[in-house]
Amino acid sequence: MLAKRIIPCLDIKDGKTVKGINFVNFRDAGDPVELGARYSLEGADELVYLDITASHEGRKTFTELVRRIAAHINIPFTVGGGIHELSDVDRLLSAGADKVSINSAALRNPDLIEEIARHFGSQVCVVAIDANQEGDEWICYLNGGRVPTDRRLFQWASEAESRGAGEILFTSMTHDGVKEGYANEALADLAERLHIPVIASGGAGRMEHFRDSFERGKADAALAASVFHFGEIRIGDLKQYLRNEGINVRL
Repeated sequence: MLAKRIIPCLDIKDGKTVKGINFVNFRDAGDPVELGARYSLEGADELVYLDITASHEGRKTFTELVRRIAAHINIPFTVGGGIHELSDVDRLLSAGADKVSINSAALRNPDLIEEIARHFGSQVCVVAIDANQEGDEWICYLNGGRVPTDRRLFQWASEAESRGAGEILFTSMTHDGVKEGYANEALADLAERLHIPVIASGGAGRMEHFRDSFERGKADAALAASVFHFGEIRIGDLKQYLRNEGINVRL
């Protein structure tokens, strides 16, 4: 069985790492290159960097940041934000990224998934889905959780896979930053429907939440931000805990 992955996520705004709650109320969490280098040393399996306010000028700034990140860390990292066409993907991969994450652009233009998979390979294309639980439905959102769509989580994830996505990064807006655990029922449903890896995001507060995302949610990887940024959980300690709980992780 493949080892489960632990993935710190760094949201980038104006060149700094920030963290919010339910996609708002952001606070500064530190230098993205220094944090990434630290997480690499601590044993993170991968990193995700998201440019959460990707204006045109921000994309130029972000490209330079990606070059700096690539020069200072030695684990795979994914970048997202402001990716609308193949030239954006080429620019970020050329700067040193291993994968790209697309969200709003994929919802607006699903063909982009196929184009990325065809030109660069499915392993490069991570489709991120921000969804909010509203009654019995999981509604997909655009623009960093600001704009609801008529898409539903499970149907959209299945379509993304069929179009060539290599992984699905599912963030529960309902759980984001609340630190009460991941959306394990929805994760397990995704894992049952899909044949590609599912990354859990939104809700990590304690080590047990990571364990539950793997055991109950059947996730292939667990992503978190504030618990790592603010020193609440150390990656080495987390991995040792998970190993003791019978979860296959790389130490």
